[in-house]
Amino acid sequence: MPSRLSDLEIQRALGSLPGWARRADVLTKSFTFSTFADGIAFVNRVAKAADDANHHPDVDIRYTRIVCTLSTHDAGGITQQDLDLAARIEKLANGSP
Repeated sequence: MPSRLSDLEIQRALGSLPGWARRADVLTKSFTFSTFADGIAFVNRVAKAADDANHHPDVDIRYTRIVCTLSTHDAGGITQQDLDLAARIEKLANGSP
């Protein structure tokens, strides 16, 4: 099981994850797309990346607004897996494969 990160480790990592925020024991970010279909295409890319990492975010779809929330439930908080997936999601949102 991955280890929960310290507050300092999380704060340092958030410096390289623009727009991501810590809310208690989760990382979260809201993404906005021009169309519903663009948002769903993004969710599909996130789903593939999450399956590849065997680490799955909570995803909330509200028309063109997608909110991704990450936490490692087994560890009871934020782990390196969450930071890694947040970085991958960030790249997917910016058009990188």
